[in-house]
Amino acid sequence: MPKTKSAQPKWRRRPEHRPQQIIEAAFEVFGECGLAKSRLEDIAKRAGVSKGTIYLYFPNKEDLFREMIRQTAVATIESGEKTVTQGTPTEQLCAVMRGYWKFVRTPVFSTIYRLVLGELHQFPDLARFYADEVVARGLKLFSGIIRRGVETGEFREIDPMVAARMLVALTIMNGIWRDEQTGVPLLRHKKDEEVFRELAHFYLHSLTASEGAFAQADGAPSDTVSFLPFYND
Repeated sequence: MPKTKSAQPKWRRRPEHRPQQIIEAAFEVFGECGLAKSRLEDIAKRAGVSKGTIYLYFPNKEDLFREMIRQTAVATIESGEKTVTQGTPTEQLCAVMRGYWKFVRTPVFSTIYRLVLGELHQFPDLARFYADEVVARGLKLFSGIIRRGVETGEFREIDPMVAARMLVALTIMNGIWRDEQTGVPLLRHKKDEEVFRELAHFYLHSLTASEGAFAQADGAPSDTVSFLPFYND
């Protein structure tokens, strides 16, 4: 039986495949060493090419990171943008939520999340790139769907951008709690589909609940005792 392309050594790939080969190697090295400590020499060795070959396609590791983000996080958002051309706002939101959840549950997202939280503050240009191309664009996608749902009466009156932020936060945190690689895998006993259904049901209910359901939260006294003892006076 002939070997598949993926089974071939990296150095036997065709020249037109080299950019992708370099990006894959960079992702592995970034994940192992971090962005700041990764060297182009290490990426070249992992990719099975010379350091000079990398410069033919990418001038530096920052450009490698940008392309890595475009092929993963940005591609996920683009896929979501294509799903909002048909169906009701509720159907669109469910489809985009599922796609986002699947991405959050990949090793790719886990690596990106660690790099973003731990290192992007050292790379202001990359931080701005990520904020514009991933965070802002993702929030625009979610808030646009929610805004249409408010306009059609499917969702209650709510600030679409606030609702979008809450959705992203809920999804990421549930993904972290489901991840075996984190120090707090609180949801390791649950399957991904089960967690997604819980997340989707909770969130959609919050969008369709009556205003009266939130009156108690709005009227809660500001001096409520904190559940963190060391925050109390």
